[in-house]
Amino acid sequence: MERRRFAAGIAAAAAAPALLGAAPAPSHGDDRLRKAMRAALGDELDDRATARAVEPHIHDIGFDWHPPTAPLGRIDFLVAYGFGNRPPAGGGDPTKVMYEPGPVNEELADTVARVRAHRDVPVYAQWEIARFLKSKYRMTDVTSVEPVVAPDGTLTYLSTDGVAAQVVEARKKLPEGIGTAGVIGFRDHVKRCVQTTNDRGMKAYAPAGFEMPGTYDPESGQAWTRRRDLYLVHDMTAQWTVLREKLIARASSGNS
Repeated sequence: MERRRFAAGIAAAAAAPALLGAAPAPSHGDDRLRKAMRAALGDELDDRATARAVEPHIHDIGFDWHPPTAPLGRIDFLVAYGFGNRPPAGGGDPTKVMYEPGPVNEELADTVARVRAHRDVPVYAQWEIARFLKSKYRMTDVTSVEPVVAPDGTLTYLSTDGVAAQVVEARKKLPEGIGTAGVIGFRDHVKRCVQTTNDRGMKAYAPAGFEMPGTYDPESGQAWTRRRDLYLVHDMTAQWTVLREKLIARASSGNS
């Protein structure tokens, strides 16, 4: 019976529409789901204590896709993370020829422009987005985070963490300090973008009141960004990997 209630809770959570750009208010339904998750996992493991320890991680990674938000007045700069791309229009060796930014990154650039219209702050944008900010909007004060080019011309595209690392190094050099980041990212990616930005030593939030793009590109050059069911597995895997590293580091240092 408890597992049937757990399954019903999962279905209800999956069917509930996401209110993007704002953290969800706690609900009785969410409380019931979490209680059912703990009970079902405790039965399965025959270990209530471990179920209580593990359930928050399962809930956070599998059932909560909302980033923390902050009003624009608290944001000192924007970081825009790319999502997907398109294969090189002219063909050629894809390891040495730049991919095309693609339509999703244009939508992300549009989102950056909407935010910048309300608060004129510096922008650090992954190159796919920066291309549109400069060509479509003629936007100034934009730092493009580019792929790494090896001496033989081979391109290495940066991960989400790689982009965050570049941004924090640039911000450390400023006399006013790092400041607080407003994060722009694809709807199903933005929570992890905020987490990654925070993990790199920057206070980070999604700008409150702005909806993030959420339409997938079936022609993306990255297979995992072509459809939602596949991307969610990809993103959850990335979140689990980071959590695993944090928990192991904590245990290795003697902290519980």
